[in-house]
Amino acid sequence: MTMKIWITFCVIGLTTLAFALWRFSSGRFGGLRPSREVTEAYAAFRVDLDKNYYSSGSDAYPNALIGIDKSWTLESDLWKRRGLTDKEMKELVINMQSGSIERIASLYGFDIVDDRGRKIGDWYSVPGLSITVEVKREKRVAITTPPIDTYGQS
Repeated sequence: MTMKIWITFCVIGLTTLAFALWRFSSGRFGGLRPSREVTEAYAAFRVDLDKNYYSSGSDAYPNALIGIDKSWTLESDLWKRRGLTDKEMKELVINMQSGSIERIASLYGFDIVDDRGRKIGDWYSVPGLSITVEVKREKRVAITTPPIDTYGQS
């Protein structure tokens, strides 16, 4: 009986150790969480002064727009920083809407969350894009851009 207990503890310990090594060695990743509030904010062309805005893709017809809380730093050369007014936000969102109509898809808003589920920004694009949100260091994040052919254009 003692040998079975010892083997059980060893198996549990090794399983726990393997899980911990896997969990903590693979990096710190966040993600996107659907948000009606973000969808409504972009559809109403609202610029949040507490965020830095970035676009991916064409300057006039972006594939995605993101707003990152000013207390965070986006580590990426692929996103273009945009100083947006409400008028410029309206123009970009309307252009994105026309591109999504051609694709027969709607645009949606998402919360960008860190590895602990805390909101660090927002994302606006067509749904179903495969992206990665990696927390690099304290208050620094790397976010991949959507594919070039987001609207089905070559």
